[in-house]
Amino acid sequence: MAGMAMFASNLSSEVGLKLLLSPLNTNVVVRTACCSVGILLPVYSTFKAIEMRDQNEQQKWLLYWAAYGSFSILEAFTDKFLYWFPLYYHVKFAFLVWLQLPSADGAKQLYTNHLRPFLMRHQGRLDNILELFHGVLAKFISTHQTEIQFAQMLLAKSLLSVGSILQPGQGRVVGTIEGPAVQVETSVQQVETSESEDES
Repeated sequence: MAGMAMFASNLSSEVGLKLLLSPLNTNVVVRTACCSVGILLPVYSTFKAIEMRDQNEQQKWLLYWAAYGSFSILEAFTDKFLYWFPLYYHVKFAFLVWLQLPSADGAKQLYTNHLRPFLMRHQGRLDNILELFHGVLAKFISTHQTEIQFAQMLLAKSLLSVGSILQPGQGRVVGTIEGPAVQVETSVQQVETSESEDES
């Protein structure tokens, strides 16, 4: 009986220790850390740089976002293969920390040595692609203006409903600007009028 109790005690401490240490071996914790270090902290730091009007900090975080955005594009195409490698997220976490460390100045190095030369070399072609994309987007918006106005109307009504639920009796969302709501209501009437004319 004493042997069984000792075995159960040893087993529970071993299992408890494994459970305690196992999150460190899973990708969940490291992926969360990557999100926190790669996005949350830089967003707040960027906010502080903008609000304090610190040109050096703004420059630093612009370089970081350029490097991070380029890394994210690359990762979008390679993540399906790379995440199978052991310690992939640990390496990604270390890379994101390296990008931000003032002593390493990784984002500036990556931008200066790789990203800037690449973009300078292909700037004309990228400008043409961007111009084409803006043209297609403008055409899409003008073609689907009615649907966009209808979506705006649905969003405005949803916000008003949520606002009336959160603050009964007021019928509006606190902090919203009244002007656009009237504009959306006018758009709603135009959409409803055009729909009724189409049915006739």
